[in-house]
Amino acid sequence: MDALASPLPLVRRAVTLTDDQLERYARHIVLKEIGGAGQARLLGADIAVIGAGGIGSPAILYLAAAGVGTIRVIDHDAVALSNLQRQILFGTADIDTPKAEAAMAAVARINPDVKLIPINARIDATNAELILREADVVLDGCDNFDTRLAVADAAQRLRIPLVSAAVGPFEGQLATYRGWEDDKPCYRCLVGSPEDAPERNCAETGVIGALTGAMGSLAALEVIRALMPFGTDMAGKLLIADLLSMRFRTLDVAKDPACPGCAVELCVP
Repeated sequence: MDALASPLPLVRRAVTLTDDQLERYARHIVLKEIGGAGQARLLGADIAVIGAGGIGSPAILYLAAAGVGTIRVIDHDAVALSNLQRQILFGTADIDTPKAEAAMAAVARINPDVKLIPINARIDATNAELILREADVVLDGCDNFDTRLAVADAAQRLRIPLVSAAVGPFEGQLATYRGWEDDKPCYRCLVGSPEDAPERNCAETGVIGALTGAMGSLAALEVIRALMPFGTDMAGKLLIADLLSMRFRTLDVAKDPACPGCAVELCVP
């Protein structure tokens, strides 16, 4: 496999592991790809998760269990009964609670090392850069295409790795974008500029709950890979999962020389 060659994102907190942390993260530390230094890096990281829904829920759980030190959850919605079929962060008692705040309570039960910052707001083109500017990696699992474009454009301008996951009824997609690099595509290299594309959501099309768990878990893995590189670099590749036929494919995504997202003047934080 090709080793990751991209520079590591900036992690702002130096961390020394305590005895309890050495025990809690022992299964990470024993991995030569992570080790104690990698675990300390995770504890010092700051991640932004867009949407605490079907994808965000398992991703948040696994990132918290992994010891990612700060998780910012951006979601303006409240928990509904129909969410509970797949959004495993929440229970019946959380209905009508803002999702970001319910996520904070769930993470507090899982790992006291992790600080979850709830942001009860809709992220859009007017505020995305402000909300995301402190993040080392952005994970987008939202179900709104306009939001995806706004998040992707902001991550591109800020030069923050973007992990993007999406699902259909029985299909999933996952990719990592670092479009400011000469040989790597951005999100718009894949989707173009279809701001007028018709919206579809799971209320209309349905979705099998366990699929969102699988894609959310894979998205969490890619966030960890972005923070602590191991194995093959997934930037420039698109993972497609077809759960009806149980097929997984990985496609190469080329950088579009005419892409408006890659052509904009970049803002270096």
